[in-house]
Amino acid sequence: MYEIGDVGAQHIADALRNNKILTELNLSINQIRDVGAQYLADALRNNHTLTTLNLFRNHIGHVGAQHLADALQNNKTLTTLNLSSNHIGDIGAQHLAELLRNNKTLTEVNIWSNKIGDVGAQHLADALQNNK
Repeated sequence: MYEIGDVGAQHIADALRNNKILTELNLSINQIRDVGAQYLADALRNNHTLTTLNLFRNHIGHVGAQHLADALQNNKTLTTLNLSSNHIGDIGAQHLAELLRNNKTLTEVNIWSNKIGDVGAQHLADALQNNK
């Protein structure tokens, strides 16, 4: 079983803050929740080399999505973010929409299987119309 969890995410985030080499990080299927997402988000504020972050099939909800979206607002290196199979929902989609509205670096965002309904889809659609 893959169980890095939030504590493991904190350790990885601490290392990621000052890492100048790593460009891709895959933390799929690791029981990371909102707290772990917050640790990673804080690290992304200081990391300038990571281009791909894969958080597929964890337990990240709308709070974790908000932390990641806030941290990536001014990030100039991350181009791919995979949050598929989490628990982001419409509220998390709204936070990601705000990110997409302002971020000019992200070129691929995967959010399938996140319980995003019509409301979340509308937020994302509105953001994508303004992301040019």
